[in-house]
Amino acid sequence: RAGRVIAVELDRDLFAALGGRLPPNVRLVEGDFLDIDVQDLTQDERRPIRVVGNLPYNVASPILFRLLDEAREVAVLSDASLMLQREVADRLLAVPGEADYGAMSIQVQLMADVDRILNLPPARFDTSKVHSTVVRLSFRPPRVDVGTRPVFERMVRGVFMQRRKTLANALKPVAASFGQSASEILQKARLDGGRRPETLSLEDVARLSQAVL
Repeated sequence: RAGRVIAVELDRDLFAALGGRLPPNVRLVEGDFLDIDVQDLTQDERRPIRVVGNLPYNVASPILFRLLDEAREVAVLSDASLMLQREVADRLLAVPGEADYGAMSIQVQLMADVDRILNLPPARFDTSKVHSTVVRLSFRPPRVDVGTRPVFERMVRGVFMQRRKTLANALKPVAASFGQSASEILQKARLDGGRRPETLSLEDVARLSQAVL
């Protein structure tokens, strides 16, 4: 029904077992998705491309960020429907002020709209006790201008490592790494240093990033 499918499988035994059982519209590729050149893999395929995956929970975050990197070329990937550990899905969907809100929430929501499709109980998967959630990431251009991308990413990670502190204190080591003071950056960004990082919107963090010279 999908027309064309490119399936990436790391497990050699599964790859071998699937090899002779696939319909002609499915191309099976053995390898690690994190190491595969997506542009090269899909260069002869119609665009945009949709992604579907049941992500191994121990590498869900690296795969998510790999997809975001690929989605910066908006014409290549349109969306991704992914099954994740529920705790990871909750972080993707969280908004400022919620306990699950953090660096992952901001970095994903910069590049995609996230929707919860359904929740799955542990009983669906053999003896697993993990609750799962299927989410859809609809990729789009960045929601806000964050300035220089490496600066933005360092700002997000640095500030949210100390999310319970005041913004002024959480910002100090990050600002120092850029050779600036927290007070300088806060003044340029027009943000109150008494706030907590967990209250910052994507737009607030973008202002912090843009305030770095």
